[in-house]
Amino acid sequence: MEEYIAKVLISKEGLAKRVAELGAQITRDYEGKNLLVLGILKGAVPFMADLIREIKLPLAYDFMALSSYGVSTKSSGVVRILKDLERSVDDVHILVVEDIVDTGLTLKYLKENLKARNPLSVKVVTLLDKAARRQVEVVPDYNGFAIPDEFVVGYGLDFNEEYRNLPYVGVLKQEAYEVN
Repeated sequence: MEEYIAKVLISKEGLAKRVAELGAQITRDYEGKNLLVLGILKGAVPFMADLIREIKLPLAYDFMALSSYGVSTKSSGVVRILKDLERSVDDVHILVVEDIVDTGLTLKYLKENLKARNPLSVKVVTLLDKAARRQVEVVPDYNGFAIPDEFVVGYGLDFNEEYRNLPYVGVLKQEAYEVN
């Protein structure tokens, strides 16, 4: 599996340090608030699991699954909800946990969908921000790392459901996803 990794972009140690910093900031910002942490399946699971352990507040969490990729390295632009929330979001502050924001299409759709459900607020924390690929104006409220326009895997991010279990974020070699 690792033979297809061109380079390690963010080490396991770098991830842990930044997640701790984000957790501390979120703890300060949400003190005394009713917080629902909303993980976006499947890629955000490792990040969210580590992040909620760093948030030193009472919180609830839930998951949604959305898709705009399928089995591809490029977004289709069409967002589908594959799994919805299992609870009401009235009277809560929602913190959406994303693995990566690139085109912004999925995040824009999700924020509009959630705001229509009348939460107290909707903010976003993303592990990775690939602003070079942005097609719509969205800005994460909390950002782990700004990254270049390269196809990355690991720490929850995948290609064709593989590589999610790598303990770091790495750049996938083109030969791993090019079709001859």
